[in-house]
Amino acid sequence: MDTYLVSVLNGLAMGSLLFAIALGLSLVFGMMDVLNLAHGAVYLAGAYVAVALVADGAGLMTFVLAVLVAAVAGAVLGGVLAGLTRATRHHLDQALLTLGVALVVAELLSIAFGNEVRSIAAPAPFGGGVSVFGETYPVYRLMVIGLGIVLAIAVYLLVERSALGSVIRATVADRAMVSALGVNTGLVLIGVFAGGAALAAAGGVLAGPILGAQPGLDEKVLLLALVVVVVGGLGSVRGALLGAILIGQVQALGTTLLPEYASFLIFAAMALVLLLRPAGLLPAQKAVRA
Repeated sequence: MDTYLVSVLNGLAMGSLLFAIALGLSLVFGMMDVLNLAHGAVYLAGAYVAVALVADGAGLMTFVLAVLVAAVAGAVLGGVLAGLTRATRHHLDQALLTLGVALVVAELLSIAFGNEVRSIAAPAPFGGGVSVFGETYPVYRLMVIGLGIVLAIAVYLLVERSALGSVIRATVADRAMVSALGVNTGLVLIGVFAGGAALAAAGGVLAGPILGAQPGLDEKVLLLALVVVVVGGLGSVRGALLGAILIGQVQALGTTLLPEYASFLIFAAMALVLLLRPAGLLPAQKAVRA
């Protein structure tokens, strides 16, 4: 039983990371109707920022600096992707364009850092373990769970309760009307894209001590993020959080109980959710009406 309870904590830690990564993908696809297949490459770029700055261990301030550097780099990549996809009208065009960008970014990272698996040490203050349910559990994973809670509250308040969030939602609902009121809707959409990419890159740093960095990890993370978005519902902060927690638990408990079928359980959970709720668990209202 103690082992299963520890697996639940692992699921919460993984769910927190998936939430940070998948949230931007959900908002960009759900609000802007842009299918961004370069999201995993942005995550991987953040992971390699961690490799460059904190791979062998560093203090808390250096780790925070790595998160900030990755977020800025991700925002720049997101702004570039927003500009590139602005002229596209169909999801197939967007998928092909962003997939091409993802392949280029992944190849550049492979050239710069090599093809071997790179491990990343947790920051010094969170490098140890504490006793949880009779087992030694990494302090870093508990910190990640706490960050996930803070991020969920902050993003919800920003998107759902703030004036900026109102402008974003209004831009998605009626871009022409918002533009007529003097709001630069192009800048708003670029900001959403850049913010989502910044979260993915920062998530790459935060996930580094847990998942490391290696070529091909971008594809795995993108696939998990897409599953979270589908399960939670497009364009919904609460949906992304619920979907991330659910998939994190399925992955962690599946690895403990049925390790040989763990990857299949994730897609089985997605299929079950889609069977019962085709729009996802908590889709945005726009998605429900569609």
